[in-house]
Amino acid sequence: MTYVLIPGAGCTPWHWHLLTAELQGRGQEVIAVDLPCDDESAGLSAYCDAVVTAVGQRTDLVVVAHSLGGFTAPAVCERLPVELVVLVAAMVPPPGEAVSDYWDNTSYDWNGDEDVDTFFHDLPAELAAEARRQLREQAGRPMGDPALFEHWPDAPTRAVIATDDLLFPPDYLRKLTTDRLGFAPDEMPGGHFPMLGHPVELADLLERYRLAVQAG
Repeated sequence: MTYVLIPGAGCTPWHWHLLTAELQGRGQEVIAVDLPCDDESAGLSAYCDAVVTAVGQRTDLVVVAHSLGGFTAPAVCERLPVELVVLVAAMVPPPGEAVSDYWDNTSYDWNGDEDVDTFFHDLPAELAAEARRQLREQAGRPMGDPALFEHWPDAPTRAVIATDDLLFPPDYLRKLTTDRLGFAPDEMPGGHFPMLGHPVELADLLERYRLAVQAG
C-alpha cells in the first residue's frame, strides 16, 4: 500500500517530512502531496486534481489528511482506489458543506491565547521556527467551495486527535468525530501537528490501521 499525505491549510510536504521518513524507514512508499494552497485561482477541485496527479497509476492507497485536508480526502476517494482514510487532527465535513459554513455548523469557538503559538507550541524551538517558515499564505478561494463528494467514502475511516491541540481542542474534535462519523477517534500526544511532534507514535498508529485493513 502507498501512503498519500494531504496537508492542511498553508502547509507543504515539508510539514510531513518527519512522518515521511519514519514510514519510508519501515519500507513504505509515501507521497506527500504539494497542494496549490497559495494560488487564489485554485479551489477544492484543484486540490483534488493535485492529489490525483501525484498518485498517478498507483493503487492500494492509504489517504492521510491533516486539518483542512479533511475536505479533500473524501473527494479524492471518488476518483482513486483508496483502501483506507485516516484523518489526523482534521476537519470532518458532510457532503456539500463549505469551509466557510463549517465553523458555525460545528459550534467552533476558538479561545486561544494570542501570545501562544497555536500550531507549533509543543515543538522544540528550532523545529517550530522552521515549521512556521515553511508555511505558505493560504488562499481564500477554497473556503467558499462546497465539499466535493456525494457520500462519505466506503473505504474504512480512522481518525486521530492530538490531546494538546490548541486549534482543534480534544473535546471539540472528539464530539465532532463521533457525531459526524459515528465512532470515537484514537488519541495521541501532541499539538496540531503530531506528524512533527510525534512522528513515531503517529506512524505506529498508521501502520496498525494499514495492517488491520490488509488482514481483512
